[in-house]
Amino acid sequence: MSKSDKKKSRYVIGVDIGGTGIKGGIVDLKKGKLVGDRVRIDTPRPAAPEPVADVVAKIVEELTARDDAPDRDSPIGVTFPGIIQHGVARSAANVDKSWIDFGINEYFTEHLGRPVEVINDADAAGLAEVRYGAGKGVDGTVLVITLGTGIGSAFVFDGQLVPNAELGHLEIDGFDAETKASAVARERDGIGWEDYSVRLQRYFSHVEFLFSPELFIVGGGISKRADEYLPLLKLRTPIIPAELKNEAGIVGAALQVAIHHKLTK
Repeated sequence: MSKSDKKKSRYVIGVDIGGTGIKGGIVDLKKGKLVGDRVRIDTPRPAAPEPVADVVAKIVEELTARDDAPDRDSPIGVTFPGIIQHGVARSAANVDKSWIDFGINEYFTEHLGRPVEVINDADAAGLAEVRYGAGKGVDGTVLVITLGTGIGSAFVFDGQLVPNAELGHLEIDGFDAETKASAVARERDGIGWEDYSVRLQRYFSHVEFLFSPELFIVGGGISKRADEYLPLLKLRTPIIPAELKNEAGIVGAALQVAIHHKLTK
């Protein structure tokens, strides 16, 4: 195997399906970084299975045409904004409800003509952060919490993902936590960072009591402003911003499929 072929053998395509955009890239599994620029296409409306799969196929084809792309029959990792259980979507956030109870792994595999492994989007971001980002080298329980339209979460123990931990739906003071403590809730209610930190304190204190994690990692677009609110929180557990930012989903999708197909240790 040539030096070039060895390098390409650690490359995997990852695709991140979101409510507004679908992004994809070639991931270097050794570095946890994208090889070349990512590709982004707006999420179709309605965001039903066939039009979404068509966009994913278009992104994958564009990436596969690159010189650094893995082989055409190599597996693809895809994130989805919903619960994924045994290859079936059990919920759907910010996409069409026709995805619910839909065999998403099988459908994408048939549509793309190559193996596809689908993972919840927050789980993918969590895997990426623990392997390559802010949680690298941390043993025990690491909770990655994404603050956005809702609250996404990933539960990782000793580097192993415990899938579909929906910690944004914990009930606090009679409400779904994400209805009060998400980034969108802050914008909706027009509150400043200090008032928002009070809501986050209530949420993270509750999660800390339940799981006693070694580390909290905060992701989502709002993590860029982490210095505005994280220093205001008083927790036993260290809490730090995510490092991989907008690439976390793509990297985590690629990592998940690599683990599943034993492409990486």
